[in-house]
Amino acid sequence: MYRQHFGLHRAPLDKDSTELWDDGALAQLTERFQWLLTSPGIGLLTGEPGVGKTAALRHITRTLNPHRYLVIYLAETEFGRVDLYRALARALGLEPGYRRADLWRDLKLRITELADSKQLLPVWIIDEAQNLPPEFFRDFPSFLNFAFDARDLLTVWLAGHPSLASTLERAPYAALYGRIQARVQFKPVIERERFAQLIAHALKSAGSTHTLLADSGLELLRQASRGLPRQAGRILRTAMQLAVPKGLNHLPDELLQQAIEELR
Repeated sequence: MYRQHFGLHRAPLDKDSTELWDDGALAQLTERFQWLLTSPGIGLLTGEPGVGKTAALRHITRTLNPHRYLVIYLAETEFGRVDLYRALARALGLEPGYRRADLWRDLKLRITELADSKQLLPVWIIDEAQNLPPEFFRDFPSFLNFAFDARDLLTVWLAGHPSLASTLERAPYAALYGRIQARVQFKPVIERERFAQLIAHALKSAGSTHTLLADSGLELLRQASRGLPRQAGRILRTAMQLAVPKGLNHLPDELLQQAIEELR
């Protein structure tokens, strides 16, 4: 109802938006992502929850040629390492073996077959990677060893909280850390001018044709959201819903404050 009221065709800062705002971070990730398509390996994407990591990865992979790349997305990471490999096996059309040795063998044969017979590169995106078990971090480099480590047949992106980068720098995970070929960090949009650009882009791409917030309201939104696009979108959508029964076609500061209070 609020979208019709404000003349929008989608929610501002909607998670599935096809028009993402970019001040350089998305372009950098896109470039690094392309690197790992032409030269397969491991990428690391970190950032606070709500900063837009998953949306960016979804945006980039949406246009990949399905005849050349098989995108596999995994976000359920709070399981044992064997469960993770089983999830990969199912995504590759395999019936997972019970023993890890059999599972690894079948997976490697399948990945090699995809490369040699179909020229298809699996792109495994592991979201919430900070929750992966330590055992997975330790043995994953061995799994990636194809043909005496002479071939790279799988691209992997580990996406997670900033703590993930610190974890992987520890000595027990040196083998995995040494295989990371691309590192990108997304940061909250804290600066006033950049935040104003983010919100202006979000409202315009959602279909808004006029200014909805005063400068003071924009500052209120920036502080309450801590520069996180997801939180800013939640506050905006809640404020718009509150505005409908009041018949308002803008978002006054007191309405934004009410939305902020409701989301606490």
